[in-house]
Amino acid sequence: MNVWQVVGYKNSGKTTLIEKWIKQASQEGYKVGTVKHHGHGGNPDVCHVTNDSSRHQQAGAIVTSVEGNGLLQLHAFQPQWTLSQILSVYSLLPIDFTIVEGYKREQYKKIVMLRTDEDWSSLSVLTNIVAVITWEPSPLLASIPYPVFLINDEKRYLQWLMNEVRKAV
Repeated sequence: MNVWQVVGYKNSGKTTLIEKWIKQASQEGYKVGTVKHHGHGGNPDVCHVTNDSSRHQQAGAIVTSVEGNGLLQLHAFQPQWTLSQILSVYSLLPIDFTIVEGYKREQYKKIVMLRTDEDWSSLSVLTNIVAVITWEPSPLLASIPYPVFLINDEKRYLQWLMNEVRKAV
């Protein structure tokens, strides 16, 4: 299964990036699934039209879910859902790739979203980073071994992401 993660702290642009990525992929004929980790504690909003998974669906994802406090919003309940279990369900669906928002400690290819240098200080220890999208240029990022994009360079990073998807799918 082709899985990508988008990770970063709250308000770093994760959901907006995923929306744009889904739209681009859908326009090119890819079928995309998304998984959102509700890391704020408690159950996720069940029927809220502006939540992140709704935004993913409106952007063109053919399947979306959100997990929080043991509730996987495909309306299935067990004490806790691991990302592996969720992706196992997704493997039964006709999707080309899955974008996971969150689950920082998982082992899939990661796009790291940064607002500040302090974000990089704690997120740089994550595994499988393949690119960084940052709100500000930073000397801290000059020597890292993967592409770094500025948040306002949308055309460039979406092109890079889609090229990587094409190689993997």
